Amino acid sequence: MRIADLDGKRVAVWGFGREGRAAIKAIRSRLPQLSLTLFCSDAEVASACAFDATLDVRGHEPDATALAVFDVVVKSPGISAYKPALQAAREAGACITSGTALWFAENPDARVIAVTGTKGKSTTTAMLAHLARSLGVRTALAGNIGMPLLELLDVSADLWAIELSSFQTSEAGSVELGVITSLYEEHLDWHGSRERYIDDKLKLADVSKQLLVNATQGFLLKRTARHPHRIVFGHVDGWHVAGGSIRRGSQPVFEITNLRAPGAHNALNACAALAALEAMGFDALKAAAALATFRPLPHRLQPLGEHDGFHWVNDSISTTPLATLAALGSLQGKAVTVIVGGHDRGLDWSEFVFAMKAHAPHAIVAQGANGPRIARVLREAGVVVEETGDLAAAVERARAITPASGTILLSPGAPSFDQFHDYADRGRHFAEMAGFDVHEIVGIEGLGIA
Repeated sequence: MRIADLDGKRVAVWGFGREGRAAIKAIRSRLPQLSLTLFCSDAEVASACAFDATLDVRGHEPDATALAVFDVVVKSPGISAYKPALQAAREAGACITSGTALWFAENPDARVIAVTGTKGKSTTTAMLAHLARSLGVRTALAGNIGMPLLELLDVSADLWAIELSSFQTSEAGSVELGVITSLYEEHLDWHGSRERYIDDKLKLADVSKQLLVNATQGFLLKRTARHPHRIVFGHVDGWHVAGGSIRRGSQPVFEITNLRAPGAHNALNACAALAALEAMGFDALKAAAALATFRPLPHRLQPLGEHDGFHWVNDSISTTPLATLAALGSLQGKAVTVIVGGHDRGLDWSEFVFAMKAHAPHAIVAQGANGPRIARVLREAGVVVEETGDLAAAVERARAITPASGTILLSPGAPSFDQFHDYADRGRHFAEMAGFDVHEIVGIEGLGIA
């Protein structure tokens, strides 16, 4: 469905975050006279009316009856596609679409690399755009990474580097190359089950002419084995990490020590970006040198610096226990106090606990809504853990128990919604608690066209 197809229809937009605002603006740019209804929270009503005075604004979550009068519902990514109200509207004949779906319908000929994955998707997408631009390719960087696609509705690019969350993979049109960086359980509250989360992630494979996947994950290889044009990264025959280098087959190409984004997982993300460029016909060997100038994304193993005798690392983006393990792995050999915990959505912490039994950091501080659950399973396994109520108390406890010149790492392994608006809000508060100027934590560089 294209935006023009909305003409004459009864249309509702559900969600007034950045995606919702982008959808409203894009629809208005093409169909200025179209009547639009917006469903948002009560707290957003005044802002929505100021944003567009012609909107019919309703400050509540719609039920099936409220949606039944609409032909089309344009939903934001955070609205689960499995909400009963949406399912009922779909069964009644309504078209459920999104900003992502509308953009793909408007741009069927765009050269798109779409990147998804439980972890690594943002860094890989940003690296990909950075490397392509180093070759002089006019590249767009957008999607779940921080700029809705509809904000770039009327611009052109030679290459589109698009990040898709598991909420968006079923909304994509045909893409020249799909990339899956990793696959673990995540967002069970949105998808309803681990199996449905995995199925939704893998919907990207269905619309990808070529599919690039992580060869180090046997489960992912098995689930994508039938794709007719599957290629891999992380394998010795292609782009992989070995002997302290990023390599193309047996050829060393880039020393990992020159990569500003720390951790072996980020070196593997770089392999994904290089393999994606190569699959699209670009000179990845030439582009690899530009990895040295890639700036790590905020809130993703972001070194904040030294303050009060401690080294502080902000990994607020970590929303799974496995992401926390990856963060700790990047800091091996250091005296680390890790702060874990946040919004509880029922993820399994057993693998984290098993790893902590074998090799725990200097200290673990559990906090937030699922802090007591994390602390309990760690103690049952014989792992020493501190416990506090919230992040502020956890930071103060970490100061008290971390040795001089040690590292205090925020890598929660859980979402932020128990205490903060989102992971970025949590990361900024952590930086402020540590004593840093939060204004220096800039957003993601390179969004849009360059």
